[in-house]
Order: sequence, then structure tokens, then C-alpha cells
Amino acid sequence: MIVVIARFEAKKGQRDKVVALAAPCIEATRKEAGCVSYELMLNTECAEALVFVERWESRAALDAHAKTAHLAAFKDARAPYVEGPSRLTLFEATELEG
Repeated sequence: MIVVIARFEAKKGQRDKVVALAAPCIEATRKEAGCVSYELMLNTECAEALVFVERWESRAALDAHAKTAHLAAFKDARAPYVEGPSRLTLFEATELEG
């Protein structure tokens, strides 16, 4: 499983706009093959900080997501309301034997 942490910053006073713009992308992404979970988190200490926490069955599923029209549309729509691009960190989940 691949876990993605995608951090980005809304411009001051624009967080709610970004969240609203994200809603269609979140809904469509959750229907994608290989999407285990896709959540937008709001930072409780910094109003402008947002993070997507994503879980994908495979790197191939994540790569397919990166090419979707709904993700491209969200990135374009949010551009005026955010400070720069997202900062992505990818992890490979491990399963411990017990």
C-alpha cells in the first residue's frame, strides 16, 4: 500500500474556498480503482495549512490518479487561492507479522 501526505497552504482567508473546490475532486477520487482512502485534513493550529492523506492499493493506482481530469481541474481551480504547489511525501506501508 502507498500512503501519500500532500501538504499545501491556502492564502490567508481562502481556506474555505479551497475546501469547497476540493469537494468534487475528493468525491471522484474516492471512486477511483485502487483508492483505499482520500481525506482532506484541516490543521487545528494554522488555519491556512491543509493536508491530503491518501491511501492507495498500489503505485500504479496512484500514478493513474495523477493523470485524472478531476485532479487537474482541482489544481487549476485552486491555483489563485493557494501558496505554491503541494509538497508530497510518499510512504510504503508495511504489515507487521504478529
